[in-house]
Amino acid sequence: MNEQIENNFSYHAPTPGQPEIYQAIREKAKELAYLIDELAPGSREKSLAMTNLEQSVFWANAAVARN
Repeated sequence: MNEQIENNFSYHAPTPGQPEIYQAIREKAKELAYLIDELAPGSREKSLAMTNLEQSVFWANAAVARN
């Protein structure tokens, strides 16, 4: 059995304090998303920046949940 696979593909119920961490990460990312939206011209690159910002939030929250 591979412990990392088991951990990565399991449900992780939030522990006390984790929802607040998730929210803080999302709020900071949202600030950056608005800045990018305001300053970057509409383009493929802007779309990629937004997509990768969403992925960053996902992976940061996964780091909290999994560890």
